[in-house]
Amino acid sequence: MDITTDICVVGAGPAGLTLALLMLRSGARVTVLDRTRSFEREYRGEILQPGAMTLLDRLGVLDGARARGGYELGRFQLVENERLLMDIDYGTLPPPYGFLLSLPQRHLLTELFEACSRYPEFTYLEGCGIRELVREGGAVTGVVCGRGDDRRRITAPVTVAADGRYSRTRRLAGIEQHRLDAFAHDILWFRVPAGGRTDRSVRVHRTGGTPVLIYDSYPDCVQIGWTLPHHGYRRLAEEGVESLRSRIAHAVPDYAEQVLDQVKTLNDLTLLDVFSGYADRWADDGLVLVGDSAHTHSPIGAQGINLALQDAALLHPVLMDALDSGDFGESALSRWVPERRKDIDAVFTLQARQSKAMLGGGSRLAGAVRPLAARALAHTPLYGKILRAIAFGARPITVRSDLFGEAEPLRGEAAGA
Repeated sequence: MDITTDICVVGAGPAGLTLALLMLRSGARVTVLDRTRSFEREYRGEILQPGAMTLLDRLGVLDGARARGGYELGRFQLVENERLLMDIDYGTLPPPYGFLLSLPQRHLLTELFEACSRYPEFTYLEGCGIRELVREGGAVTGVVCGRGDDRRRITAPVTVAADGRYSRTRRLAGIEQHRLDAFAHDILWFRVPAGGRTDRSVRVHRTGGTPVLIYDSYPDCVQIGWTLPHHGYRRLAEEGVESLRSRIAHAVPDYAEQVLDQVKTLNDLTLLDVFSGYADRWADDGLVLVGDSAHTHSPIGAQGINLALQDAALLHPVLMDALDSGDFGESALSRWVPERRKDIDAVFTLQARQSKAMLGGGSRLAGAVRPLAARALAHTPLYGKILRAIAFGARPITVRSDLFGEAEPLRGEAAGA
């Protein structure tokens, strides 16, 4: 069955579902399609910054997502050879969100999805990956998704590409992505039992020149990211899993036993190709890109979900204006882009500096300078400024609740009920 809607969102990630909920609450008809069939899958982006929590709270979904399980992480620390070089206390930020939130992404997506599903104007197509962009007179007027009997055509004046760093929608539109290999490391992610850990923090450990990212992951686990030279995984894999897991165990002695117990094959590790990048344009006639589809970031500073939710909040009034005016041209849909590009460029710069400070420079000179620089920074006004930029972004971004329509449907009411 073909579908006609106001907004077609490709990708049911944080950006796509947040935008869908914003538009639904403003009275629009929204269809979301995703190539997967379940939120019960492996994710690596789990940490919410205070800015993201603020937006989710104003949308009414934060409490429900937290009730599904998560951990408050009070500090971000840099440790080198058992020396605490940097100790960033999120408790110094204004309440009520003076912490990072480690929240399984499936919990966030499920809560957003259930909130969307209370609106009869919401349609969700699972297991329905995009196949084609439909164009009329050069403008995108919808998509074709699915295969065989599940093949469908969705007609909409605006299609939103929210399908991630390797966005198929972006490729189908012929929009080029510029990849920036500004980072010296890739990351191997894996999860091990917490083993009684109650630290509740995010830490970067530097032992023997090999930085490792560690944070608490619900339920009762620790997420570990072992860094390796950029594009160096193939050589390490050729040495065999025994050599690789021994290296990892040496880098995280506190979890060596769990590493050796959990990492049995290379399939127990997930490689993240760390790069940043941006699309050369974020809109076309009838099409707009958000989140990782428009700009891709490294995991340094836990910015991915933060930026995705901010994109959704900024795009929301632009789409409402387009629906009101009937202008779905590239210029109208790009109205939010110039200022947002400035925000994103600032994040690129900050992440590159963070990566160099925390993950780079294993020389003897760097080892001597790093603790001095870290201690000096902690006692300057710049410390607070950097922390606020990481936590909330370059400028305040809010939910335009004045655009919302009637009261939200009561919990338990399903779409179409």
